[in-house]
This record gives sequence, structure tokens and C-alpha cells, in this order.
Amino acid sequence: MSERKSGPSGAPDFALQLKNFSFQYTAQVEPTLYGIDLSVKKGEKILILGPSGSGKSTLIHCINGLAFHAYKGRSSGVFTLLGRDPRKLDIFEISKRAGTVLQDTDGQFVGLSAAEDIAFAAENDCVPPAELRRRVEAAAAQVGMSGHLAKAPQDLSGGQKQRVSIAGVLMDEVDLLLFDEPLANLEPAAGKETIELIDLLHKERGKTIVIVEHRLEDALHRPVDRIVLFDGGRVIADLPPAELLASDLLRKAGIREPLYLGALRYAGVEIKASVKPQSLETLTFDPAPLKKWAGEAGSAAGGAGSAAGEEAEPLLEIRNISFSYGRSGGEAENAEAALYRVSFSVGKGECMSLVGENGAGKSTLAKIICGFLKPDLGSVFFDGTDIAGFSIMERAERIAYVMQNPNQMISCPMIFDETALGLRTRGVGEGETKDRVYEALMICGLYPFRNWPVSALSYGQKKRLTIAAILVLNPRFIIMDEPTAGQDYRHYTEFMEFLRGLNNHGGGRELAMLLITHDMHLMLEYTRRAAVLSAGKCIAVKESAELLSDDELIEKARLKRTSLYDLALIAGLPDPRAFIRRFIAHEEILRKRTAP
Repeated sequence: MSERKSGPSGAPDFALQLKNFSFQYTAQVEPTLYGIDLSVKKGEKILILGPSGSGKSTLIHCINGLAFHAYKGRSSGVFTLLGRDPRKLDIFEISKRAGTVLQDTDGQFVGLSAAEDIAFAAENDCVPPAELRRRVEAAAAQVGMSGHLAKAPQDLSGGQKQRVSIAGVLMDEVDLLLFDEPLANLEPAAGKETIELIDLLHKERGKTIVIVEHRLEDALHRPVDRIVLFDGGRVIADLPPAELLASDLLRKAGIREPLYLGALRYAGVEIKASVKPQSLETLTFDPAPLKKWAGEAGSAAGGAGSAAGEEAEPLLEIRNISFSYGRSGGEAENAEAALYRVSFSVGKGECMSLVGENGAGKSTLAKIICGFLKPDLGSVFFDGTDIAGFSIMERAERIAYVMQNPNQMISCPMIFDETALGLRTRGVGEGETKDRVYEALMICGLYPFRNWPVSALSYGQKKRLTIAAILVLNPRFIIMDEPTAGQDYRHYTEFMEFLRGLNNHGGGRELAMLLITHDMHLMLEYTRRAAVLSAGKCIAVKESAELLSDDELIEKARLKRTSLYDLALIAGLPDPRAFIRRFIAHEEILRKRTAP
């Protein structure tokens, strides 16, 4: 853990202090934050958790000053940032104390190259050119981006964009670094590297770190001093990781605990703080109950998507698709192709994953399926028919596409109107439209906001809105690009369970889904099979449980081995893959039991 800094009197020197602090947006009837008591010492590293809408983002906006300068609202209570009240500082003064790395890194870029973006703050401070170059190169070196300074933002991967944003914040030599959902849009390997980079900045630069993140297990890849749990605008826990993980507070708040702890609980192992549950490296436990549970009859039965898959009749078939940007016709050279001879199929009623590193070609393939791009070679078949001659509108009657960035899909200023847009365009009556819109908004957790403006929603809530706008149309096939990015476990479980129940929806037609995802938990829980893209090629189509225990594939596609496999190895289980299947089947049974 980090060394604590103290002031002259020996008392801790605080980077952040809130006492009975509340904040209410002018446009809302109730406060978003209620009576917050939170202190962060200089050099400390904390993780903030909480379901969507719990107040986490508002807290970040208060710390970086946006709540006081960019949004309208009022606050009460004590609030100090490095000894000063940020409500009495202008946004420039606050930026010299606290730097923020946003969830949406594209929204943080201001330069035409990585170097220009890193230099932005210092350039505004009129730093001389020679010194500016020195500081840019030093900041880039700290985040491992020295060889990419001339690249344009669109030529960087998600992880590289994250590193450029961090380097830009470091240029101001701020004492407090805020990370708002840093893993939301990153491939598993890049997310792991980001957590390692944040930890390095904490240890070597002595930065005070505040991380807001839904993905608890991934965030705990490196240790934190404390976890602060928010719910309903209040702090409901402020504990060391071991104590919080040993309690039932996470489950009550709808936060997903690490998979390895879930497996141990299912096996009847009592999780106490004394067993050091914050990581597999520190965990101590008796493997006997786990071996007994893993060996029970039916351990390999069931599993996500067991009713469909390779045995099901194909609904969507990708046949030898090749594509290269900037070319028209003819097969691209392998080294230049965004996609090269990609083939796989999705069965009727199947939910399948499409995984791989940033830039592997996943989104490009989705655009080809929807007709936004035309392949250089190859065909897309839907229900046995080549749809090469289908218009985008004709494809849209069968295939729905939920994009990764919700801001690129939203057209209307009001939530109800946005959800109803597709139905109104198709001439559906207002009575039926209202019923279908309300049903979709309830499923996506947005019904209480049905009359709100879209601008009042968080990034994660906007994601759910785009999904609601698709659900009302009853498509036969849905492509979801990163459906869980920025989502809490409770909400994504609700709408994924809803989608799984639509197999016979709409005149007996089976709904199939292709999830483009970096979320390995989601892949395991909801998709029996996954297609793996790497450098534009489909390098494997495998059972999800088998994929996440294949080290060679994991490294090649920049995925991340599931902690269930590591737990099985630590416990000495004879068949780790059968153990993973056992876990998936058990989770599916529990979800069915608790379904409304």
C-alpha cells in the first residue's frame, strides 16, 4: 500500500475532503448526492463503485469542477480539494490540481495527432517550444507512447487513446488523477495494461488516484487502499477491499463480485476478510469443498446458449468476407486487409460473441452485415438468402445494429421520442407505440426517465436508451457493439435476460444475437460460442469456456484468461474447463430462479 503523507502537525494531509456534502442539479427535484462524508489522503488510491445513477459521475464532476461551472446546480456542506474549496476556484485553477481521464476517450481528444493532444494544456500555458517538446516526449515515455506521437487519433487503438489522455493530464503535474470508467471501451489486455499503468503512476509518481469503475475484478488487478461503495446518492460503505468482498454489500447494491469468489460461495466456502479475497494471488482457502462441488453430477450440463449453436439451423452466414478501406473490388493483400476471408455462422435462436483486440475488424464486419459497407469479396446470407442485393432499409427489417457509441445513434432530444422514432417512421399507431416504448424503457431501466431530455442521461443510460429504441422494433437478429460498456451488472443482466427470452417472440420467429464485446464475463455467461478475430482474420470459432482457457489464443487476440480457470488450477481440479462449464450452468439456473 502507498505511504501516507502528513502535514507539519503529524495529521494526514488530505487531497480530498467532503463532510455532509450534498449536490442537486437545478433540473432535478431531488439531490443526486446526499450527505457525503469522504476523505482521501494524499498518495492514496481508492476505487469508487456503485450501480448506474448512484452518483459516482456527479462526484467526479464535483471534484473536477464541471458540476460547479458547466452544469447548473447547488451544493451544501464542506468540500476541499488539496486544501481549497473548488466551488471558489475557476475551472483553470481546478485543472491544475485534479486531472480527469474520461470514459469516452474520443470526447477528450482536441489535437490532430497524439503529440498535439498531449501538448494541449502546456501549449495553452505558453510553454516555450523546446521545453514543450521535452515535456511531451517525457509524458509520452511515461505511458509507453513514444513511438506513436505522429499518429492521428483515429489511427490509435482504444488502449493507446487512453494512454494519450493520461499523458495529457500528466503534462499539468496534477496531484490528483481521476479515472472515470477507464476500462469501459478497452479490450481485456488493454484494460489490464491500463490498470498496471495507473498503478505505476501511483507508486512511482506518488499520485493520488480515484478510479470509478463497474468492472470490479478487472479494477482489482492491482491493489487499492479502499473501496467506496455508492448507492442512491449516498456512501454506503468505505472499506478495505478484503472487508468489502467478505460482506454482502456488493450483492445488495447489484455489483458483480469477482467470478472466483462467486464460485467459492457456490461451493459453500465462507468468504472472510482473513482469507484475503481481494485477489487470487492473496487468497487462501480449503480446496476440498470446491472439488466436491465441481465433481457433482451434471457439472458439464447446460450452459449459456445450450439450446442453440452449431447444431441449430444457420440464420446468419458469413462466407469468405474480405474488405479493405480505400479499395473497391478485388481481394486486398493480407497485410492491408481490414478483413481477410472471414467465415462463420450464427444459428437461429443463438446468442454468439464476436471478440478480439481493438482494430481486429469486428465493427467493420458488423457494418458489412448491415449493408453500410460492401465487401471486396465474399457473401452474407440471411436465412438461406444472399442479401447482397438488399437495401439498408430491407436489411434493417431483419437485422438491428446497436452501435458502441450511443451518441452516434441518438436523433431526438426527448427520451420517449427517441425510443418511439422507429415505430413512428414505420407508421405504427400512437397507442401501440406508447405501450411498446414503455415496455422497452422498463426493461432497460429507463421508465422513470421517460419524459426526460436525453441530455440528462449518463453515458451508460444513453447506451440503454439506444437498446430500448431497437427492442421496440422486434428484429430477428441483433448485433450489439459493446452492449455492457458503462453498464452496471444489475442493468445489463436485466436486459440480457429479456433478450434471451425472445426466442419465440413475434410469430414464432427466433431471435439471434451477435455480441461484439470485450466483456469476458458476458461472453461466458450468455454465449456458448465465440468467433475470434485477430488482424482481420477469424482465427477460431470455439466454445466460450474453452476459449478463455486457451493461452495461445488469448495472447494472440489480446483477451484475458478467466479467473475461474486460474482458480481451478490453484485448487488442483482435474478438468478446469469442465469446472467453468459447471459455473456457467449454475449461474444460468440461479438467473432463471430469480427471473420475474
